[in-house]
Amino acid sequence: MQVRDRVKEFRRVNAAELQPHPRNWRLHPVAQRNALRGVLAEIGYADALLVRELDDGSLQLIDGHLRAETTPDATVPVLVLDVTEAEAEKILLTHDPLAAMATPAHEELASLLAEVETENDSVRQMLDALAAK
Repeated sequence: MQVRDRVKEFRRVNAAELQPHPRNWRLHPVAQRNALRGVLAEIGYADALLVRELDDGSLQLIDGHLRAETTPDATVPVLVLDVTEAEAEKILLTHDPLAAMATPAHEELASLLAEVETENDSVRQMLDALAAK
């Protein structure tokens, strides 16, 4: 299998300048929004948003809609991908579901859950739910 590197460049941009993808299909419940706020408050940005550059030079989100929405005044890290609209839609459709297909290594998960501490109630609730799976 030949794998192409589609990352064109790394940039830091104002989150408010990023255009949401019009076909974004993900909804973000309150618990997820609160847990994300908690993780951002405790850690900050530790991952880049995925975008593609449109013909007018603007950047369209492919992944990271909630992070951009949660921190509209922040300068955020983005990976600019060299993808077509059809490829962007395929990433939009498959990125999160691929990650969700992972299954837990129970001993490693239990060890992490026992060691990681959080001050945020929403993050704690998220981790408690993870432990219950």
